[in-house]
Amino acid sequence: MAENREKYAQVILDISARGLDRPFTYRIPDALADTLRAGSIVMVPFGAGNVLRKGYVTGFTDRTAVAPEKIKEIDSEIEPSRGYSMEDNSEFYLRLAAWMKNRYGSTMATALRTVLASRKPGKIRELRQIRLLLNIEEGIRQLHIYEQKHQTARARLLKELLEVPALPWTLVTTRLHVSASAIQAMKRAGVVSVDTVQELRNPVNVSPSSRTGMELSPAQKQIVDTVVSDFDSGSPSVSLIHGVTGSGKTEVYISIIRQICARGRQAIMLIPEISLSFQTLMRFYSHFGDRVSVVNSSLSDAERADQWERARRGEIDVIIGPRSALFTPFANPGVIVIDEEHEHSYKNESMPKYQTREVAEEIARMHGALLVLGSATPSLESYWRAERGQIRLFRLRERLTGGALPAVRTVDMREELKRGNKSILSAALHEKISDRLKKGQQSMLFINRRGYAG
Repeated sequence: MAENREKYAQVILDISARGLDRPFTYRIPDALADTLRAGSIVMVPFGAGNVLRKGYVTGFTDRTAVAPEKIKEIDSEIEPSRGYSMEDNSEFYLRLAAWMKNRYGSTMATALRTVLASRKPGKIRELRQIRLLLNIEEGIRQLHIYEQKHQTARARLLKELLEVPALPWTLVTTRLHVSASAIQAMKRAGVVSVDTVQELRNPVNVSPSSRTGMELSPAQKQIVDTVVSDFDSGSPSVSLIHGVTGSGKTEVYISIIRQICARGRQAIMLIPEISLSFQTLMRFYSHFGDRVSVVNSSLSDAERADQWERARRGEIDVIIGPRSALFTPFANPGVIVIDEEHEHSYKNESMPKYQTREVAEEIARMHGALLVLGSATPSLESYWRAERGQIRLFRLRERLTGGALPAVRTVDMREELKRGNKSILSAALHEKISDRLKKGQQSMLFINRRGYAG
């Protein structure tokens, strides 16, 4: 709030009760007058007992209908954990939360808790490291001195530092077998320094392969060119890629993302948790290296917080993950891709009960970004919109490997009942299973036990 000096802040309490789903006015203490801003998370006294509650600052005012002496004061601001930062575009999250509240009938507090999931505290890992303070010539002279004095541990460390000017403390003490007293002696002599550095964990702990260009088919290239042209024209589109399994949708996603990132924007790639395989991640990593990261349920809270922080700092351009990755705190996302967009896991079952596809479209609209949906079996909603020209429709009808598509037959079980078949299996299916059994083969039946609620 450095640019204004209003006396009061409007605060939404982090309580899901509908009766309390409105802003409460609090006085801004002098200590927070220059730091508080929309989106700040604060602790405020509430109720007759002045119990401290968490709340979200949604705005400021210098007027109130309540007598000033009756207005309570904000107790404190909850700062990000040490080493972490806060988004510069907090007001975007307030607008998005307000939209979700109106769209899905949740409270503002519940919506804010969802869109600000990246504010959950973490703990940055801190590493001690030993750094060489001498230049090469000075270091070589000092190395000769250590060797002449038979100070072998110091000589061993200095020799390594002349190759790599900074080494982790644990490596030096355990692998090089240099004692803490020897390190401190070198520090007092001005040969080395001992520093503490912060390390944001990278869950993709592998070396990227060589980044080679992809050979796109004419159909794939036409999709990429059209979608990117929409972006460049200032009218980013919503597109549905209806492609059979193995038709190369992932290659299209990667090509679009690469071009959008080359324009200085970021990309969010949503994949259902069950489909988020190591192989899929490696396909992205081979193209984007350490500029891509992942968030999923296998990460600890601290590891997940590190990925949010890497996004805030601009250290990554692409995030891959399930539904929760949609709220990655990128400065300016340029494309959101939802693979397997028909998957039921994109529907949040707790409040706010949002549909990821709809929220992604709103985020894309707010940022002027592309939204790309992909599926071999699109949802009825997306296909209906595409058929009516409300969103772009692209088709990839052939597999890249040239393999034949399986024969699919739909059987109307109502007709089976009319013919007296009261079994759960149609006559055709019963015949096919019997044929396989006679040949000593097996059959697999998949039953959708949960069903669909529409």
